[in-house]
Amino acid sequence: MLKIRLMRIGKRGQAYFRVVVQEQRSKNKGKYLEDLGSWNPHKNDFQIKEERVKHWLSNGAKPTDTVHNFLVDKGIIEGPKVKKVRPKKKSGEEKPAEVAPVAPSAV
Repeated sequence: MLKIRLMRIGKRGQAYFRVVVQEQRSKNKGKYLEDLGSWNPHKNDFQIKEERVKHWLSNGAKPTDTVHNFLVDKGIIEGPKVKKVRPKKKSGEEKPAEVAPVAPSAV
């Protein structure tokens, strides 16, 4: 299945993303079929090739949640934004309390 997703590029601390069409199971930094645009989170600048995105969507490519929300903002696709779901940590799997070393008492 094809996905339209973000590929992180740029140096550490200077993130920059490409919007690419890629096979779902391929590595995120691996080969991609087409570069559709870019996103600079520092300037909040999102650029995309609308015609090519519509082409890939009509051919069955599915956008990730983040890309879907960007496309809704740009007006390329219609519908509500998708809420990003992050799994919560289970309360029963907390780290055990660390035992502090006991200092010898001077009597």
